[in-house]
Amino acid sequence: MADQRTRDVAAPRETDDRFVDSELADLAAEELEEEEQDIEERGAALLHDKRRVASLVAAVILLIVAIYVVLPKVFDAGDALDKLDEAKWYWLVAAAAFNAFSFIFHIMLLRGVLGGRDDEDEVRKRLDYKASYEITMAGFVATVLFSAAGAGGVALTYWALRKAGMERRRAACRMVAFTVLLYSIYAYALIIFGVLLRASVLPGDNPAGGTIVPAAFAGVLLVLTGLLALVPQDAERRIRDLSSRGARWARVLGSLVRVPATLASGVRTAIAYLRHPKRQAVALLGAIGWWAGNIGVLWGCFEAFGVSVPFAVLVQGFFVGMIANLAPSPAGGVGTVDAGLIGAFVLFGLNASDVFPAILLFRFVGFWLPIPVGVAAYLGLRKTVQRWEDATPTATIKSEVTAEIT
Repeated sequence: MADQRTRDVAAPRETDDRFVDSELADLAAEELEEEEQDIEERGAALLHDKRRVASLVAAVILLIVAIYVVLPKVFDAGDALDKLDEAKWYWLVAAAAFNAFSFIFHIMLLRGVLGGRDDEDEVRKRLDYKASYEITMAGFVATVLFSAAGAGGVALTYWALRKAGMERRRAACRMVAFTVLLYSIYAYALIIFGVLLRASVLPGDNPAGGTIVPAAFAGVLLVLTGLLALVPQDAERRIRDLSSRGARWARVLGSLVRVPATLASGVRTAIAYLRHPKRQAVALLGAIGWWAGNIGVLWGCFEAFGVSVPFAVLVQGFFVGMIANLAPSPAGGVGTVDAGLIGAFVLFGLNASDVFPAILLFRFVGFWLPIPVGVAAYLGLRKTVQRWEDATPTATIKSEVTAEIT
């Protein structure tokens, strides 16, 4: 590790990233490294402990049973479960196809943002589409097995970037940019469809709680995220200088500014992608396609039971319901997301007996079905990482960077 960090400090390299050679990037990297080390240790231990694997499988089965038994009672869905065998098979095939496309777009986003645009860069060469596929699917499983709200997937992805030879500051920057870019699309969709539905420009029920309220919330988050880009890159150094001169309050302020200042660099990188859509078409298309593919899965699951949902309601209901992913959950939003999606579409006027089987099918196709594929990808990723580690010389990216996008 010491040798790696020594190699990280070297000459500048031109890049899209908006990190400078500052301690702020190290702070972000330190937080991610704590998570990724935990993920690596737990993942390796899980592969060699059959008892833990059996316990995990049993826990997943219990979660599925709880969802199918408890949720119908909570939402008074009546005989909704009896409708599951009425799903039309060809719509199931369509839903599965949409799910595959969503992961393809996610792979494009991952390679477009995390791999950068320099075709001569050794790390980009390592992050080819095969490796990007393995990281995407393994990250999905890490989110399910190790934490909720995507934290497990973020940690595993950072681990893979470091193993590929990416310098820690740049890896932290790109991880923040990746997340900001992906969820900016989420926020913009909430605003656009929420406002248009509430104004009756688009057809469908338009309750304030499902339209203008989440739209306003998303707007505030976008503004706050944009303001982060204004945080000076050397904010911590300036405050530390004040502290050395005897300003007692500077220490407290320095602690408070660490998180926004660290995020600011990643936000600036994401904004650079949004400002140059033609130059960053693969990444932007990947971000939009990921959400569009998920909505396509949901559409297919409703249609499988003969339930037609207005397009704007389908989109807004999906994004409103997925907010529940932020709530604590044993594994990747299990239970909370199901309840959130059902509640969102009931809020938009759909019958619970129609919504319940469609959402359960959606979660099966979009969540449970990819897990075996993700496990296989994780095993493949460990082999890929081993090849990277065996290769010499180890690829690295230098820490001081200058922006290619102006």
